[in-house]
Amino acid sequence: MTLYARHPRFTIALFVLIFISVLLFANSESGHNSLIGPMAFRQSGSLRDSLRVEEVHYNEMLRQRQELIKKWGPTPDKVDSFPSNGEYYTLWDFFLPSFRCPHRVERIGVMGDGGKWICGLERVIPKNKCVMYSFGINGESSFEADIMKAAPACEVYGYDFSVGSFGPEIEQEPDLKRRAHFFAFALGPKDAYSPVDDPKMYTLRTLMERNGHDFVDVLKIDIEGNEFDALEVFIDSFHGEPLPFGQLQLEVHVYGNSEWQDFPKFLKWWEKLEAAGLRPFFSEPNLVYVNLVRGTSPGLVEYSFINIRGNHELISNHPSPPPHILH
Repeated sequence: MTLYARHPRFTIALFVLIFISVLLFANSESGHNSLIGPMAFRQSGSLRDSLRVEEVHYNEMLRQRQELIKKWGPTPDKVDSFPSNGEYYTLWDFFLPSFRCPHRVERIGVMGDGGKWICGLERVIPKNKCVMYSFGINGESSFEADIMKAAPACEVYGYDFSVGSFGPEIEQEPDLKRRAHFFAFALGPKDAYSPVDDPKMYTLRTLMERNGHDFVDVLKIDIEGNEFDALEVFIDSFHGEPLPFGQLQLEVHVYGNSEWQDFPKFLKWWEKLEAAGLRPFFSEPNLVYVNLVRGTSPGLVEYSFINIRGNHELISNHPSPPPHILH
């Protein structure tokens, strides 16, 4: 005896349920569902298409930023970066990491202070030669060491005038130390390395020229507030040409007595980064600092940026050699 003859109502209900399931599956595959449509597009479209979609979303965030400025300003000069009169925002609410990296995003290095968020390490690992610059060592090099362990062809150039070497994560590993180059120099907005200069200061462009590098795969900067002028000068030196690095891990320091608490000044600097093609894909507030210095404003945030200009591994499946940096 057939199933229908024995249980006609059950059989009819089963067929209806199967039919509805097929319709729902077909509808989701066609991309009509707005919640999963972008993800389906990211998986099936090209890398360039994915980046274009993210840029659309990022531009929408920029529009919302202007709306937030109007709400609390209504002009930038009227915005208090860290208000204390009951307003529900801080400086960082205007600068969200709204660009989604089109590759795997993972935190590299020790948990807590020292680790960083990185985009697409799997695309850097196969390179025959990769270069990482690290400004600000402070005795802890787990981020750099873990990248070097994952990418055997990667070398790191470290700079910090306040210490004498990398951290033990590199210094105590012979293979890593062989690929690590440390200099007790400062990163700054100008070159000052005469015999009387202490510490000796170099711009990022000068250091790249000095090392013979046309491109840096991973650029980490944590220099206690000096990042503003140093990056501004570096960006200006390329006069609108793509910046020669793939991604930037940057701790932004806006201390209580800093000139960068001035909202229009900070906004102008941040917009210079955006105009140069830098898009934040992750941020992490430095709560260790807030915990240590009780009563201070939350002025330190770790940002990770992807450079969407140029033709490097993170934005192209067919990267080309970077142009030479002119001496």
